[in-house]
Amino acid sequence: MPGKHQHFQEPEVGCCGKYFLFGFNIVFWVLGALFLAIGFWAWGEKFSVFLGLIFFLELATGILAFVFKDWIRDQLNLFINNNVKAYRDDIDLQNLIDFAQEYWSCCGARGPNDWNLNIYFNCTDLNPSRERCGVPFSCCVRDPAEDVLNTQCGYDVRLKLELEQQGSIHTKGCVGQFEKWLQDNLIVVAGVFVGIALLQIFGICLAQNLVSDIKAVKANW
Repeated sequence: MPGKHQHFQEPEVGCCGKYFLFGFNIVFWVLGALFLAIGFWAWGEKFSVFLGLIFFLELATGILAFVFKDWIRDQLNLFINNNVKAYRDDIDLQNLIDFAQEYWSCCGARGPNDWNLNIYFNCTDLNPSRERCGVPFSCCVRDPAEDVLNTQCGYDVRLKLELEQQGSIHTKGCVGQFEKWLQDNLIVVAGVFVGIALLQIFGICLAQNLVSDIKAVKANW
């Protein structure tokens, strides 16, 4: 009778993981670090120290993020604009930008005119692209009655006045919308990080108990 085998599948980070890069990159890093810590459990005495180091690193990261929030905002703006430039060059970045703009109802880092950074969407007279002075479909205000997605809804939209644009596309930038989302979901976000911190403290306590048990066993040898 053939024996039973357990198969373990390693976690994979696909495109969807990138979509949550703006708000949850720290969570993924923490989870990865915890799995790594489990791999070193045999080190015994070093395990609790390792978990404690991770905990204090996260605490320091949170404090630094608060102190340097303006710098982080500028880096987020730079990150989005760099992805805007490469929108048609990398399908993963394209999906990332489309997801962010649809999810947060925004367009560009600071606004629709950030799409002038892209060679296909900029408004220069020398641009031969049909998408000139437009924006991606993910910037468009979706009509709930539409059954089929109109991927050309952003064509020529930036040739209109800003007030006229508001009926067709989202005119707020993604940096501001992301900050607003964090403020609106502050309790949830804080609860997640507090929960992770409590789990880590619990893990440190368990690791310390394990160290004590190992020492007790060694003392009886």
